Amino acid sequence: MQQYLAEITLPVHATKDYLELIPQQRSFVESMFKCGLITSYALALDRSKIWVTFATPTMEEAEAIIRKFPLSDYITYSIHELAFRNSISNLMPAVSLN
Repeated sequence: MQQYLAEITLPVHATKDYLELIPQQRSFVESMFKCGLITSYALALDRSKIWVTFATPTMEEAEAIIRKFPLSDYITYSIHELAFRNSISNLMPAVSLN
């Protein structure tokens, strides 16, 4: 699997229709986390940007996921292929309850 980072720009002014889609967006992202296709999701404090990392075979597959976002009609984005992505969870050993 390759890793990709999407930088998503959100609308400056949120309409009622846009705000009503947020719960669907959160649910969709959660389902992509469970599938392992989205590996991180971050929202800027000013709610102007979202950064998403994907684990997909191709950039086109990452882009296809973005196009399925409930908020897709309201956003612009760029996608970048990553050489690597480190996080604290990569460094911590898995907990075993055995």
